[in-house]
Amino acid sequence: MGATLAIGTVIGLLLRRGAALRRARTKPEEGGAVQVTGADLGEGLGERATLVQFSTAFCQPCRATRRVLADVAAMVPGVAHIEIDAESRLDLVRRFGVMRTPTVLVLDAAGRVTRRASGQPRKVDVIAALGEAIGDRPA
Repeated sequence: MGATLAIGTVIGLLLRRGAALRRARTKPEEGGAVQVTGADLGEGLGERATLVQFSTAFCQPCRATRRVLADVAAMVPGVAHIEIDAESRLDLVRRFGVMRTPTVLVLDAAGRVTRRASGQPRKVDVIAALGEAIGDRPA
């Protein structure tokens, strides 16, 4: 009984520890990667990549996520950070299957979702995901 409780606690802590940016899953009926445009988001996409953050007004981790994404976007040329109010954009929440805030999407230059995370991501994970989204394209 005690071992089961200990294992459950460890698993719970690992899941809460932070959100790793996972590869975006595509739905077979869509025939490829999920794609978004600046018009969908109400703002222009970044020249090289875009960090999209779904937030709500009273979400504490959303504030920290905003700082992390803004710092990374300022550090990497051609990267934009767009924050979406999940409560006012239910169309996008449904489209991207956002179940909690913050949720972060990493878009490549064409607007394809390459990575996503639910919960507060670590700065190092965001930078790694951006490196993958940008690839070897020059600035």
